[in-house]
Amino acid sequence: MNNLHILLVDDEQSITQMIAMVLQKEGFTNVHQVATGAATMEYIKNNRVDFIILDVMLPDANGFELCSDIRELTDAYILFLTAKVKDFDVLTGFERGGDDYVTKPFNPLEIVARIRAFIRRQQPITNAATPIHKKLFDFGHFVVDEDRGELIVAGKMISCPAQVFLLLLYFCKNPNRILSKEQLFTAVWGYQNDSDDNTVMVHIHRIRERIEPNPSEPSYLVTVRGLGYKLVKEKKQ
Repeated sequence: MNNLHILLVDDEQSITQMIAMVLQKEGFTNVHQVATGAATMEYIKNNRVDFIILDVMLPDANGFELCSDIRELTDAYILFLTAKVKDFDVLTGFERGGDDYVTKPFNPLEIVARIRAFIRRQQPITNAATPIHKKLFDFGHFVVDEDRGELIVAGKMISCPAQVFLLLLYFCKNPNRILSKEQLFTAVWGYQNDSDDNTVMVHIHRIRERIEPNPSEPSYLVTVRGLGYKLVKEKKQ
């Protein structure tokens, strides 16, 4: 836990100090704070960052636009802090490369829970020995390599953010099975969230953009109306 490098990005000093204090009490010692978009980019260029807590409204930058710039430098997990709860804002955040969000006002322990969920997801990768057999999921048009963290579509390597990859991997491990939004959120994000479905919906969209020949008419990751989603395993000819 102490090895996780966390970056707090918010110009409200009272918020960053509160979060930092709670994180330190919970055992997270590598916590750094910045207040502007420029300082964020400078810090990321020169330091290791694993988890970013990013305010949407900064004095010199829009958090969504800054998120796109951050993604050019790192695949670190990005958790938005936002007072905006409209669907458009949430969708924009995910499309720019964000992984999750928390709305203000919030309990800082909620952020701790998100970080711990992130750590749990990373733990098997961090502690795993070198596998004897590769874990490949071949769906014909695309292949997912769990050990390498790679997505190959029509023979080409496709860039895939961590959270998108983890969701796709969960589908791959449960082919032809209907999975509800609640099941997916709990399994992949690591905690329960009954108040919002946008997170799963947007990540489903991001997966389809990568694996489907025609994302507007999905043939692999299909919607089962009223029940959830299903990844269809292509039949061998």
